[in-house]
Amino acid sequence: MEIPYTRRTLANGLEVIVHEDHDLPIVAVNVWYHVGSKNEQPGRTGFAHLFEHLMFEGSAHHDRGYFGPLQEAGAALNGSTNADRTNYWEVVPTNALDLALWMESDRMGYLLPALTEAKFDNQRDVVLNERRQNYENRPYGLAMVAMARALYPAGHPYHWLTIGEPADLAAAALDEVHGFFARYYHPRNASLVLAGDIETARAFELAAAYFGDIPPGPEVVPVRVAHPEIAGDVRIVVEDRVEFPRLYLAWHSPALFEPGDAELDLVGDILANGKTARLYRELVVDSRLALDIAAYQSSRELSSFFQIIATAAPGHGLQAIEEGVTRHVDRLAAEGPTVAEMERGLVQAESQFVYRLQTIGGFSGKSDQLNAYNVYRDDPGYFSRDLSRYVDATSSDLAHAVQRYLVPRRRVALSVVPVGRRDLALPGSVEAVVS
Repeated sequence: MEIPYTRRTLANGLEVIVHEDHDLPIVAVNVWYHVGSKNEQPGRTGFAHLFEHLMFEGSAHHDRGYFGPLQEAGAALNGSTNADRTNYWEVVPTNALDLALWMESDRMGYLLPALTEAKFDNQRDVVLNERRQNYENRPYGLAMVAMARALYPAGHPYHWLTIGEPADLAAAALDEVHGFFARYYHPRNASLVLAGDIETARAFELAAAYFGDIPPGPEVVPVRVAHPEIAGDVRIVVEDRVEFPRLYLAWHSPALFEPGDAELDLVGDILANGKTARLYRELVVDSRLALDIAAYQSSRELSSFFQIIATAAPGHGLQAIEEGVTRHVDRLAAEGPTVAEMERGLVQAESQFVYRLQTIGGFSGKSDQLNAYNVYRDDPGYFSRDLSRYVDATSSDLAHAVQRYLVPRRRVALSVVPVGRRDLALPGSVEAVVS
């Protein structure tokens, strides 16, 4: 599984990656900035996500909405932020490539002259409302807030959510936000992928023409932190306006691309992905203790976590679900997956790789994957080596990963229960911190 590409670095430090694909008359423009909420500081959180909004509000030479001109030219576009990176992408007809590059380069090099107090205040209100909608007023929405607080100590870059803390956003000043942009959103901390209906030489010419005169920006020092530890079986509870209790179990796990990361990805599939998965079959189908169940490895650059989530069926609490999960995790650690489970997991992994490469642009398309591997591995062509992490994994590798990481005495168990029904939570649970 090889995606041909050419990579060069402009004089200002911007890495440019080009992949030719002339099947359709479209080009994907994909920009990654190696900055996310992990680059923020306690008391000044939410800036990276805030810029996801602000960078669509206009720049010095196009001081108005970003979507209009590109959509009128037939483009699709979007952006996203997580703890580790920020990305923006456009998929444009070939004849609109110059427009996309001009607008993308203008907000990289000339956003701050157009970033006024009025725009800042407006988008800050939008973000605060987004937090209310997605976390504070959504059923089970505070679960991830509580889990982040419990998994990572105060001061750790993953202790807060990417959307930031309301008090931090309210207290932020425009000059602080300007400073954050100047530190991270520049060619030296970015990479650009052009993929699709364009010749390689022409792609590099356009990249140099539009981005080459932007100042490189300061060197960005990578974030370094000690690996967090969980002391004991931490049990917390949140009362929420929900109908059914829900259980969240989480363990610290290897960081993205570290040994054990892919193995736990496969473990999540074996435990809960599909109707033949162990936990789904026992807890949802056979015993009907749970309405649903999920298990997954949440891979991040500094430190990951493995999580199992189950919603109790009517008339049931969470202790029986916890006991069933623990029983299957212990069994998997002792015996490893069966041959059939390994084969199914491998097919699912290979399918997910192929699905991501069906599109040239957008989230997880070929252009996005080239950028992800470039930023995280300094190797845009990491596709085959990434897939080999799954293909080469054995049953004993998965059992060892479960033995090492999914230990009951080093986990966080969060019960989200209806208001006034703490009796449905796991015994010994204490009030979670959500503010």
